[in-house]
Amino acid sequence: MSTPTATASSASSTSAASTAETEIIVGGMTCAACVNRVEKKLGKLDGVTASVNLATGRARVSHPEDVTADELMAVVEGLGFTAALPRPKTEEAPEEESGAGSSPLVRLLITAVLSVPVLVLSMAPGLQFRNWQWLCFALATPVAAWGAWPFHSKALRGLRGAAATMDTLVSLGVLASYAWSVYALFFGGAGDPDMRMPFTLWPDAMPGTADVYLEAVVAVPLFVLTGRLLESRARAGTGSALRALASLAAKDVAVRTADGEERRIPVAELRVGDRFLVRPGERVATDGTVVAGTSALDLSLVTGESAPVDVAPGTAVIGGAVNSGGLLEVRAEAVGADTQLARITRLVEDAQAGKARVQRLADAIAGVFVPAVLSVAVTVLGFWLGAGATPQAAITAAVAVLVVACPCALGLATPTALLAATGRGAGLGILVSGPQALEGLRRVDTVVLDKTGTLTTGSMTVTEVAAREGGCGPEAALRYAAAAEAGSEHPVGRAVHAHGLAEADGPLPAAEEFTATAGVGVRAVVDGKRVEVVRAEADGLPDALAEAVRSAGRDGRTVVAVRVEDTVEAVIALGDTVRAGSYRAVDHLKRLGLRPVLATGDGEAAARAVAAELGIAEVHSQVTPEGKADLVRALREQGHRVAVIGDGVNDTAALAGADLGIAMGSGTDAAIGAADVTLVREDMGALADAVRLARRTSLTVRANLAWAFGYNLVTVPLAAVGLLSPMVAAAAMSVSSLLVVGNSLRLRGWQPAPARTTAPARKGAPRPRKAVA
Repeated sequence: MSTPTATASSASSTSAASTAETEIIVGGMTCAACVNRVEKKLGKLDGVTASVNLATGRARVSHPEDVTADELMAVVEGLGFTAALPRPKTEEAPEEESGAGSSPLVRLLITAVLSVPVLVLSMAPGLQFRNWQWLCFALATPVAAWGAWPFHSKALRGLRGAAATMDTLVSLGVLASYAWSVYALFFGGAGDPDMRMPFTLWPDAMPGTADVYLEAVVAVPLFVLTGRLLESRARAGTGSALRALASLAAKDVAVRTADGEERRIPVAELRVGDRFLVRPGERVATDGTVVAGTSALDLSLVTGESAPVDVAPGTAVIGGAVNSGGLLEVRAEAVGADTQLARITRLVEDAQAGKARVQRLADAIAGVFVPAVLSVAVTVLGFWLGAGATPQAAITAAVAVLVVACPCALGLATPTALLAATGRGAGLGILVSGPQALEGLRRVDTVVLDKTGTLTTGSMTVTEVAAREGGCGPEAALRYAAAAEAGSEHPVGRAVHAHGLAEADGPLPAAEEFTATAGVGVRAVVDGKRVEVVRAEADGLPDALAEAVRSAGRDGRTVVAVRVEDTVEAVIALGDTVRAGSYRAVDHLKRLGLRPVLATGDGEAAARAVAAELGIAEVHSQVTPEGKADLVRALREQGHRVAVIGDGVNDTAALAGADLGIAMGSGTDAAIGAADVTLVREDMGALADAVRLARRTSLTVRANLAWAFGYNLVTVPLAAVGLLSPMVAAAAMSVSSLLVVGNSLRLRGWQPAPARTTAPARKGAPRPRKAVA
């Protein structure tokens, strides 16, 4: 992507001529309240809208072209966060600020070394010795100042911007506990050398001896720093799809020069038209066409297709595929950002940068949640003091409210699930354009399916050879026809020739005196006999052949007659065959409660034959591109949520007009551009897998949000009434975030349901490609 500045790499022109889009990596965000602050502050600039993702740490900003990336980053930095433009070929955000040049892990380890003795002595009265509290005070002071400095610094920056975040809550909690402990030690009698302090998880609200609360001072930073470190590592795991895609790209390639020399160059120097070599075990450097050699390619990491694909001269190959067999020479057809792997990576990046509707709601709630918690904490403090409780108990309850109410889980509930789901989808050959597409997949109830190229292979194939009784036989007739069609450029001729080659025991005889007549067929001399392969008509044929012609016509298939020395020896039926797995895919859609509708520009006979084979009840044939769009519009007006799946330019209008557009990865760029979901796998079963993944993601998000909201509904009242200590509150807050992220990470291991459906024999289904007499 390009940017408005010389160093930027993330801005690109949008549909509006005067608008650009810039991506900024934001460091230092810790909760949904931080997200809300950044979005609001950027949104105050004229013409600027921003969407910030907590899980990825990225802000996608749409802005007028006269607003520079530097100005946008200055706004973010003014809020106390770090801001940077994405660096080329890296998926990692800048490291969080930790102060004093220390990494988060080093800060955590030092904090733990200082905190553990304080926790042990405070929680085990039997180990408390003379002046133990002063040792704890000496150990807790650097924790309160240096260990908790990330929270204090961000709280101060937020204070300058008149905003409060999770760091404000943690900082206030630590400082309040420390201030009380200082008071108790120096002025409240807790500094007595022989002082002993019993430990309880529930604060004591009755008047009594002032106790120090140093365990809360060290426990809150320790648990929160631990939780953040584990959380950041878990969140990084949800972005593994992008790292996996980046690892597929070859670093260098062996090219063959015009004089036949071979030399290795960086892939970045490869140009369209260059020829390069792919040895066994190497990755294909870029998209291209095989010009020499045969092999099998492993596409599993690129398309999710598990079976190796055989390639030969003329076969198109995808960059990133692994060569499992022989040496290949490939001509580069696309390089850099134009390759399929680059397009897949961009789709995954765009999907993970987006924000679902439910996430926007959660962020909006978090924006007012922190100020509300501060109000509750002040109220709790005043209530307990007014009710006659000790200042220690009142402060303890207020601190517990501050610490336990962190909205981390709320901010992570949705984006971590979406990150894991989009990454898993990419691994299965299902590319979604964003969170809205996943939401749309979950809600659709009707799927409009194109036929040619989607449910079927889109190419002519011989389905039956029927020979006359007493003639030369089906094998000989097919051999004559295939030899005569050797020079044909017509799709029917190529299909007959290919089928004859596949069925023949040896090489086909040569054809002489070949002529082709448009709209009629071909003529040639084969083995000294005049052979014609022409359009078949039932009239005048023997009964068996006539019935074969009529049966094929009812199924919408093309039929040609094979005439040898003026005698019709056989008829050959050809048709567009159904893709492997199409029946299973349609059956799974129906099991999922979706209604399949077939809409095609083909004739009624061909459409109904395919529909009968796949079990589709509703068929619309001879539909124009405008008619498909009208059909989608009519279904939506009836209250249906409609998804359209197609692969051609003629499907583009319907794809764009549907609630959800789904394109086959082998389709045209126009169809893919209009779609919300792209199925890279050449398997219609990927559609059912996509729906299941969307539904599982929705369940995960709901579970995360239920936990995030439920956690606060339960713990904040407990803390307010004095039934939760700050130490337990800090642990509970950290665990809540980890549970949300851990639940989301389960999507990375999601597997599609095993295929158990076998297509039954149906009337109209193509019979085995076996010659019959």
